[in-house]
Amino acid sequence: KKRQQQAEEQQPAAEEAAPQQAEEQETPRRKKRQQQAEEQQRAAEEAAPQQAEEQETPRRKKRQQQAEEQQPAAEEAAPQQAEEQETPRRKKRQQQAEEQQPAAEEAAPQQAEEQEAPRRKKRQQQAEEQQPAAEEGTPQQAEEQAPTRKKRQQQAEEQRQSDEQKAAEQPAVVPEGETTAEQPATEAPAQQTGEGQQQVVPGAEQPATAEQLQGEQPQGQPAPEVVDERTVEEKQKIAEDPAASDDTVVLPVERGAAVLDSDKDADISGGNQAREVRRKQREELRAKEAEVAPPTDDAAAQAAIPAEVREEIPQRIEAVLKEEGERVEEAPAFAMPETTNIVNNTVINNTVINNTTVNNTTENNVTRVEVVEEVDDRVILGVGDRIFVRGDDRPRLRQNAEESYYDNLSGGRVRETIVRPGGYQIVTVYNRYGDILTRTRVDRDGNEYVMMYTPEYEEDRPAIVDVGYELPPMRLAIPVDEYIVDVAEDPDRDYYEFLSEPPVEPVERVYTIDEVRHSARLRDKVRRIDLDTIEFATGSAEVSMSQAKTLRNVADAMSKVLEKDPGETFFIEGHTDAVGSDRSNLVLSDERAESVAVLLTEVYGVPAENLVTQGYGERFLKIRTPEAEQENRRVTIRRVTPLVRPVAQR
Repeated sequence: KKRQQQAEEQQPAAEEAAPQQAEEQETPRRKKRQQQAEEQQRAAEEAAPQQAEEQETPRRKKRQQQAEEQQPAAEEAAPQQAEEQETPRRKKRQQQAEEQQPAAEEAAPQQAEEQEAPRRKKRQQQAEEQQPAAEEGTPQQAEEQAPTRKKRQQQAEEQRQSDEQKAAEQPAVVPEGETTAEQPATEAPAQQTGEGQQQVVPGAEQPATAEQLQGEQPQGQPAPEVVDERTVEEKQKIAEDPAASDDTVVLPVERGAAVLDSDKDADISGGNQAREVRRKQREELRAKEAEVAPPTDDAAAQAAIPAEVREEIPQRIEAVLKEEGERVEEAPAFAMPETTNIVNNTVINNTVINNTTVNNTTENNVTRVEVVEEVDDRVILGVGDRIFVRGDDRPRLRQNAEESYYDNLSGGRVRETIVRPGGYQIVTVYNRYGDILTRTRVDRDGNEYVMMYTPEYEEDRPAIVDVGYELPPMRLAIPVDEYIVDVAEDPDRDYYEFLSEPPVEPVERVYTIDEVRHSARLRDKVRRIDLDTIEFATGSAEVSMSQAKTLRNVADAMSKVLEKDPGETFFIEGHTDAVGSDRSNLVLSDERAESVAVLLTEVYGVPAENLVTQGYGERFLKIRTPEAEQENRRVTIRRVTPLVRPVAQR
């Protein structure tokens, strides 16, 4: 009766189905295969997986015998149905069943289960379709990006295999359209998670997030989205004279983000409430202090740096160069930072914490740093609700070197010496975390040019710090077009003059290059060039030679600055748009910064030691949008020399 009822339910569907879909939509065969799969599953659970193929033959014969016994029984049990069915369709279905039977018997149990799981196949197909979609526009760069992309592809494949293994352990294969408690009727398709091409496969275990790793760290409520109701004309007026306003200065374009990166951080953490808090703070500061004109040169910007700091530098550098050390054969591996004062992506003194206003409060919070993921030669670190990427510049600096060697110094420090063609040396001293303490260029005549210099600091300070916590909100006192240069919009700009300009506000002390890396507030002190002539394709860090040519004027200006002072340092930032996961975008942005640094060195001859790179992912968008946006996929250059060493140190 059951088979008769099934046949009656099948009849309308079989008549409506197209011939090419007969195999998939014909319920009797599907039920038969389901019954066979159940019998196979019971047998597979009794035997070890590796014996499945060896034991398949007896079970296949048994299934064949059962099928042969069932066929006449089904025909005898349903004479009325047989009469009602038209002979041509019955013969056609019988012929299809006879053709299917050998193929089904020859398939291994695992293959049968895969064929019976349309949703699993659909997920696999989606994952395969997503991979090229994430790399849209970059087929010619596939081999150049192979190391990172292959690793992500391998992760996706491992997740797919894990998902298939879990599905194979299900008690039975569920026909399409039916559900079990373990298998929902619908599943969301695999999502593209980043410009960096990483995919999430439903049902697969995902790596712990930074928030999960820091579960004991209290998390604030998500900040509301910034709503800026000012017109483009009002924004343009503020951009022309920011000193006349205490409001957040934004780009005068549709969906333009804040101009200052520290304001972007405040927007992320506190939304419009943070903007209002910072506006009041700027208003109070202006009421207390007279208007301060921007510095006229680097020396004026560093007026607050004590004279004794400048006087002690030559002796300290000489001591570092002559200090006896233990020579090591290979480049040492640095320790991972363990603590930081970066908490919940919030600037303690300048904005709001968990939607609570905090004014004039110094908070030396120290939080654990966790390793979230390692991708090739980069490490993603997590703390609170923030993650950031840490790369290694040493391989780039050693390119084309005649010789390089290392010495272990006291206090866990490492001294690296790179000998360049022409006889000059680059001597860098790192702490145990790989942070640069000093970097000096020594020419063949023995002249020493200080490139980076770090005074002595307390030993118990966190390994990663954002000293912007100690500073009030910045007040931009110059027009935006004098603070930011877009190469595409101003190709004839005198970039040498622009790069020679001093910081836009005083510099309190000499900062380390790693303090500059981790503080948007510090980087806001110096102007920037947006290399928007380089249009990165989605998921790509490659620069075509046609676009590389657009850097000639900027590269020539950098070389001219270095001719005057070989100790200058340029900071190269990489950015992505907001499409995708934070992790993949962080890595991709760091690769973009490195690509531009390598191009400047190999094509235009800018020495590698004068370039420092860092990727920030989607953290500092230029256009506030979650969609794909070309202007957000960019690289920025700043001259940070006045921040990382006393002026004109030779």
